[in-house]
Amino acid sequence: MYPIHAARRGRLIAAVSGLVLFLTGCSAAQQPTSGGASQQAPRQGLPNSHVHGLSVNGETGKPLLATHDGLFDLSTNPAVRIGPGHDLMGFTAGPDQGTLYASGHPEKGSTLPDPLGLMRSTDGGATWEPLSRQGASDFHALTTTASGFVAFDDALRVSSDGKSWQKVAASFVPAALAGSPDGNVVLATTAEGLQRSTDGGGTWTLNRAAPVLRFVAFVGGNDVIGVEPGGAVHQSRDGGSSWVPRGTLPGEVYAIDASSGSGGPVRVWAATSGGLLESDDAGVTFRPHSPS
Repeated sequence: MYPIHAARRGRLIAAVSGLVLFLTGCSAAQQPTSGGASQQAPRQGLPNSHVHGLSVNGETGKPLLATHDGLFDLSTNPAVRIGPGHDLMGFTAGPDQGTLYASGHPEKGSTLPDPLGLMRSTDGGATWEPLSRQGASDFHALTTTASGFVAFDDALRVSSDGKSWQKVAASFVPAALAGSPDGNVVLATTAEGLQRSTDGGGTWTLNRAAPVLRFVAFVGGNDVIGVEPGGAVHQSRDGGSSWVPRGTLPGEVYAIDASSGSGGPVRVWAATSGGLLESDDAGVTFRPHSPS
């Protein structure tokens, strides 16, 4: 029994160490900075080295990458920037196709307040409108549920309309948030493990049986994909309560998304140090994304 416990403890320490590095530094290549152009060369196959989020339209397969220098459409080669070059630190798709939400810092020369607070786009990222907390919040973690928003700046906050916010008592700092588009389950990845809420982010419980995950993405309903700091992929079919291992992502992972389209197979996308990878078997195997 001791060797098994020791091995599990070793994996836990390694996972937590990787997640702590992500929480405190966003990795050496992803330090959060305000406006201005990135001075680092783009990652292989990615248009920008500072990656903060990924959203893929489940019906069309169009991938959008949120970065330090704006939102990029990865469905073309080369990738094309959509809209302004704001530093999109927090980024998530809304329940309606084409609706996006973001937070972060304005691009250089912008007259918008810094930080940007919560912004909304209803045209796929071409234009953005301010909703709330302009000059007050830089949400580094942001998600939506069927009942509203969950976000983290200096505190965990919830909102039913994206305009008025309530602070939630929480003892953890989330690396990433993911909410069910069809319900009120929210998952938060933390250095201590996976936190789970069933009431839209109002109350939380640490799931000690779950793997220590760095990224999570709802496929729809209660189906979730999670990725460990080391790249191991897991799937949950009960809203993050229990998990089964799938495959492993190579290289460093920056962001993930997942969908099942119109009842099709579970597809997973990952922005990595090797470019954008995709899977059509729930993360068991991955291949390079092929833009048009």
